[in-house]
Amino acid sequence: MEEPPISARPNGVVTVMAAAGIVASLTQTLVVPLIGQLPTLLHTTASNASWVITVTLLAGAVTTPVMGRLGDLYGKRRMMLICAIPLILGCVVCAVAGSLTPMIIGRGLQGMGMGLIPLGISALRDVLPPHRLGPAIALMSSSMGIGGALGLPLAAAVAEYANWRVLFWATAVLSVAVAGLIWLLLPATPATTRGRVDVVGALGLGVGLVCLLLGFSKGADWGWSSGLTLGLLAAAVVVLLAWGWWELRNRDPLVDLRVTARPQVLLTNLASIVVGFSMYAQSLIVIQILQLPTATGYGLGQSMLAAGLWMAPSGLMMMIISPIGARLSAARGPKITLIVGSLIMAVGYGSSLALLGSTWGLLIVTCLCNIGVGFAYGAMPALIMGAVPLSDTAAANSFNSLMRSIGTTVSAAVVGVVLSQMTVRFGPVTLPSETGFRTGMLIGCVAAVVAAAVTMTLPARRAEATAAAPAESPVPAANR
Repeated sequence: MEEPPISARPNGVVTVMAAAGIVASLTQTLVVPLIGQLPTLLHTTASNASWVITVTLLAGAVTTPVMGRLGDLYGKRRMMLICAIPLILGCVVCAVAGSLTPMIIGRGLQGMGMGLIPLGISALRDVLPPHRLGPAIALMSSSMGIGGALGLPLAAAVAEYANWRVLFWATAVLSVAVAGLIWLLLPATPATTRGRVDVVGALGLGVGLVCLLLGFSKGADWGWSSGLTLGLLAAAVVVLLAWGWWELRNRDPLVDLRVTARPQVLLTNLASIVVGFSMYAQSLIVIQILQLPTATGYGLGQSMLAAGLWMAPSGLMMMIISPIGARLSAARGPKITLIVGSLIMAVGYGSSLALLGSTWGLLIVTCLCNIGVGFAYGAMPALIMGAVPLSDTAAANSFNSLMRSIGTTVSAAVVGVVLSQMTVRFGPVTLPSETGFRTGMLIGCVAAVVAAAVTMTLPARRAEATAAAPAESPVPAANR
């Protein structure tokens, strides 16, 4: 039998978890308004400056599954506090950076702090009573949208009217505050499994993910047919296959692939990849349309600050919609919630065919898409935790978070290729064409429909057989 949740103050726990999600996601959007200025600020080239974004993605993808496994072995609260350390250090290093190398180091450290989110979602299962779990998961999942919604306009305003270093100092202070709240309000969470850290598995997964994500994220810069890009993608396949072989034979695997192969877990992870792909496509496209000059005939001529303000309400919709998603999951099950979310995303993308030409139209498009994301992001952790034993909660959630990251990375690559191939010239400048933007939105629509179709194949489960009633825990891996 599962042990009952640890006694805790539910409101305090939910508040600190939402704050952790907001701050962690905020760090990901901080540098967006600075992208154009980074070459000058860091005395480097535009190509080299792009590593400031790439390294955060890579560090987060590599360390998140490891942090999830460590959370199961040593307690989620302890690992959340450990995750806060590189997050804080990364902010400080970036704040004092005067060249590219320390900025890349700082952004890599910030990426290592991304494990806060899946660890926090997993900790909710340990400390909250069942009736509070669904709404809390939905709220923390949606808090990532708040971080993005607030981060873009705030960062743009600071970058335009103040010293850019203020962004990182402010985030460092917020990260310290979140660590303090975790220490004070989140009760200690015990280890839920026994075993050793799979060092070989961690290194293998790390190498495979770096090759995979680096190939996709830098393929446009290096050339998709270049030896470096193809070599990295080929190496990713070989390394990840070898990693899978090792994990299946290891007594204490980093990721229990047998649990991951359960139909509900496997299909939820597949849907997560496609949802991540669909979610990211519109964020790449809408910001460009908002800022392109009106002389193009389809650009809306907004400044970075104005564009961020136009996109902010869509992120807030994720927070507003989370209680509705939680109630739907409680009544009909998270499978239905994920299907509804995917279909709402598809409607949002489809509406862009008629609404792409105005700021208000784009506001409607982004709000619809993020309402769908809010439903989907609240449902996916519930589906995962409803199908895995307590001993694998953090590892399974972290792996699911990784799947979404892979989806967003592939989305950036695919949309980037579309926009780079479908262009129009305005004097000496080549810009993505209106047809290119519409094609990218259509791809996002198709991805959302695919996500709904994948979710429909999930095994039918009763509404209460979700994270609120977790799967029976088998014998820990160490004792099998």
